[in-house]
Amino acid sequence: MIEVDPKVRSEKPRFVGTRITVYDVLEYLAAGMAAEGIVGDFPEVTAEHVRTAIEFASLREKRLPSA
Repeated sequence: MIEVDPKVRSEKPRFVGTRITVYDVLEYLAAGMAAEGIVGDFPEVTAEHVRTAIEFASLREKRLPSA
């Protein structure tokens, strides 16, 4: 569901078949936008994409070294 293509969006992880990056979705969520609002504003984004973005961030956080 997530892919990285060096020719699209500077190699940022994005949802397959879209130009929407995982970070785009995470930034909207961090700014206070509800998942329903993101899905409503971007027809190519589904609720599953939003859940996948959150899971991506969670897994990335687990891999960061502890301070």
